[in-house]
Amino acid sequence: MASSSSARRRFYARPRVCYFCVEKIEHIDYKNVDLLKRYLTDDAKIKSRKQTGTCAKHQRQLARAIKRARHLALLPFVAEVRVR
Repeated sequence: MASSSSARRRFYARPRVCYFCVEKIEHIDYKNVDLLKRYLTDDAKIKSRKQTGTCAKHQRQLARAIKRARHLALLPFVAEVRVR
């Protein structure tokens, strides 16, 4: 049996890059619901920059687009409540 330290694999976090910068997206459209849903948690909260890897500029645009989509009822404000 191999020693436990050599059998373990090291996890190296891959540096996250901004999806919008890579794809050269200048403006985040609030009508693109499929894209915006990727940046929401199961509770319908906006994911942080740390989780998604977006840059500060695009995180601000993303938050604005999500809030606009919520206001027009394209996205939910809160997740659906499950009754047990």
